[in-house]
Amino acid sequence: MSRPVVGLCTAQERASWAVWDQEAVLLPRNYVDRVQGAGALAVLLPPDPMASDDPDAVLDLIDGLLLAGGADIDAAAYGAEPHPLTVGTVPVRDGFEIALARRAMERDLPVLGVCRGMQIMNIARGGTLLQDLPERLGHERHRPVLGTFEGADHGVELEAGSLAARAAGTTRCETKSHHHQGVDELGDGLLVTGHAPFDRFPEAIELPGRGFALGVQWHAEATDADRIIGAFVDAARAAREARAGAQA
Repeated sequence: MSRPVVGLCTAQERASWAVWDQEAVLLPRNYVDRVQGAGALAVLLPPDPMASDDPDAVLDLIDGLLLAGGADIDAAAYGAEPHPLTVGTVPVRDGFEIALARRAMERDLPVLGVCRGMQIMNIARGGTLLQDLPERLGHERHRPVLGTFEGADHGVELEAGSLAARAAGTTRCETKSHHHQGVDELGDGLLVTGHAPFDRFPEAIELPGRGFALGVQWHAEATDADRIIGAFVDAARAAREARAGAQA
């Protein structure tokens, strides 16, 4: 296998297709399209309680971990009481992804967190979340319309020289957002390297000293112009080549 293998964590939701309406594991296709378009093999990772206890069993199979967007995260995952607007949580998914993210960062396996995935990375390092941004910030600009990216474009300012800026290829990028939760207390060792210019809310976090450990609050999969997933796949490719060289 010459292509890097990227594991993409899936949602676990009720879904309808053809004549069926039942519980499913799923992921929006554009995540897969972006990963494949960057030259990687995309492997879907459904929630797995056994792997929550032994994340290495999963991480040994992949060259990079992509934590995708999706449902609110259970407040119990970071020791908080749930806000009335924290809804639709799937604790089995939360536990699985937190375990994978924590161990992947320990192993220096390339990790990219997108939207919810950035929040998972923060929780995995001991951080917490704000459970409803409109209540705290007084506006809906981070999720203007439920279920669509319509009207969801806004700029993000990235710190010069940061991994976020290098991956994006710029210090200011246009993004698409759809979230009502976000980083509150920052996890151990993480740095905020991107902000929304209109409210200074964290839009990118990273773990210095690692090859590629980056979380972005926007949906990097939602536009072909976004370079973040391509940079992540490049890091996964480099990790695969380095491992092959060490085994030769």
